Amino acid sequence: MKRNTKETDIVFGMNLDGKGVYSVKTNEPFMTHMLEQLSKHSGIDMVIAAKGDTQIDAHHLTEDLGITLGQVMAKALGDKKGIRRFGSAGVLDEALVRVVMDLSGRTYLDYNVKLSVKKIGTFDTELVEEFFNGFTRGGNVTLHIDQLKGRNTHHILEAVFKGFALALKEAIAITGKNLPSTKGTL
Repeated sequence: MKRNTKETDIVFGMNLDGKGVYSVKTNEPFMTHMLEQLSKHSGIDMVIAAKGDTQIDAHHLTEDLGITLGQVMAKALGDKKGIRRFGSAGVLDEALVRVVMDLSGRTYLDYNVKLSVKKIGTFDTELVEEFFNGFTRGGNVTLHIDQLKGRNTHHILEAVFKGFALALKEAIAITGKNLPSTKGTL
């Protein structure tokens, strides 16, 4: 999938049945690192080439990466027949983060992460919430992310992305042949 705007240029490929193999190239090193974590821990192969107007800041790039991830995932899942639908994970270093998702077709994000450090390198840490806002909109997903403990901002955000990866891996797992919904659609 391609997303090309006046602010970003993104090419995003995904194999849900992969092994966590990735090639991620962005002009924001911290997002590159987080997307590599996502691919590795979800087991989803990802090929991403993305550039944004980071001379302003990384906002547009980060948000559009989230939107594109959601759209590519939704397209790859198709009618969602056979998927588990729900996923959750708790991940820790000294940071403890809980991530719970529902591939419900309904867009909602509840993001409860409090960071004392506002920048990692040149990256504004508040933009991680924008990434997940974009993902929930692009993929029509309900997502809750809660920081339970943690002091080191880098560790907290890595726990967020690793927890997200594990919850996503669980939610997209094939567990049968039917659509996991009583209303007949997701």
